[in-house]
Amino acid sequence: MALLFFGKDPNSDIDECPSVWVEEDTADLVLQGWKPDETIKAECLMAGGVPDTEEIIRIPARMVPQIREACDAAERRAADLR
Repeated sequence: MALLFFGKDPNSDIDECPSVWVEEDTADLVLQGWKPDETIKAECLMAGGVPDTEEIIRIPARMVPQIREACDAAERRAADLR
């Protein structure tokens, strides 16, 4: 498995910051984010349960350009995999 790195939150500590990658073999987005507070988590859970294999995360809005770039790359990669 190879990951293409698109960036970390520029306003966070270098060791503990939200990040975004694209997995080359599947074109999936891979995101690292902050754990939500209990209020946000409860609101998310109202839409349905979260299985043990999933997690709710927070990504700062200032990372939208990096995520957009990763989405574009994932879309191109997915087309190549077809």
